[in-house]
Amino acid sequence: MILGVSSYSFQQAISNGKITQKDAIDEAYKLGFSAIEFTTLEPCESPTFEQMIEYAKEIKSRADELGMTICNYAIGANLYNDDKDELAKTLKTVKEQVLVAKELGVPVMRHDICYTVSPVKRSFDLMLPQIVENVREITQFAMEHGIKTCSENHGYVAQDSDRMERLFNAVNHSNYGLLVDIGNFMCADENPLLAVSRVAPYAIHVHAKDFHLYEGDCEKMEGTFSTRGGNFLKGAVVGEGDVPVIQCLRSLKRTGYDGFLSIEYEGAEDCFEGIRRGKENLEKFLEIL
Repeated sequence: MILGVSSYSFQQAISNGKITQKDAIDEAYKLGFSAIEFTTLEPCESPTFEQMIEYAKEIKSRADELGMTICNYAIGANLYNDDKDELAKTLKTVKEQVLVAKELGVPVMRHDICYTVSPVKRSFDLMLPQIVENVREITQFAMEHGIKTCSENHGYVAQDSDRMERLFNAVNHSNYGLLVDIGNFMCADENPLLAVSRVAPYAIHVHAKDFHLYEGDCEKMEGTFSTRGGNFLKGAVVGEGDVPVIQCLRSLKRTGYDGFLSIEYEGAEDCFEGIRRGKENLEKFLEIL
C-alpha cells in the first residue's frame, strides 16, 4: 500500500489561517509523503466553478514540482432528493467537480451519498434506487474523463458496511468502487474489523483514521461527537485509538488491495504532530503485515 495524506488532515491549520489548501502539498512533502488527496477546493469563500478550476491547476502544478501524486479528490453530495429540481442542481455540481478532479489529475474521485433519511421514502433501501441511478450517471460521466468514482462510508445514513455493500452491488458498474474508511464505521457503532472485512473487496481507495471510543452511558466530554447510536468518539492519532488498524490493514491486504492509504487525521492535538505520529505508526504496521 502507498501511504498518503488527506488535505483534510491539515484542516486545523487551514482553519486557523496558518496554511492554505495549496500549502498542504508542501507540508505533506516535508513530512515525507509522496501522495496527497484533496477535499473540496476552497480558493476563496464561495468559489465559482471557474475559480476552482484555476485553483486545481495551481495545485497540480505545485504537486508536479515536488513530484507528489494527487491520489484522490473528495467532495460532498446528497444523491437523494424528493425535489427533482434540487437533485438536478446537485448532479450538475457533482459533474463540475469531476472536471475539477480532472484538472487535479487524480485517478479517483469520492462523492458522498446522502446525509438524512427522506421523510417520504423513510428508509435507506427505499431511497436506494434513485441513489443508484444517480451514481451510475456520475460514474459514466467520470469514466469519459478517465476518472473512477467511489463512495465512502460517511454521513451516518450510508455508513454501515452492509448498506455500502448493497450500494456497490446495485450500482454494478466497472468504473465504480468504494472508499473504505477504516474508522468511520464506528460512527454507525459498527465493529471496524468486521465492517472492513465485508467491503474490502470493493475498495479502490482507503482512509486510515482512528478514534477514541467512549460508551454512551458516560457523560459527553469536550471534543467528542455522538455516534448514530449514542456513543461518543474523539479523533485520535492513527494507531493510538480504538480502531484495530493492523487487523483492518491485514483484511485489505488479503483481498489484494495495494493502492493508496491516506491518513485522515481529525484529532485535537497539533495536526502536524498528529499526522507525523500516524505516519510513523502506519509505516511500522505495514512492515509486519
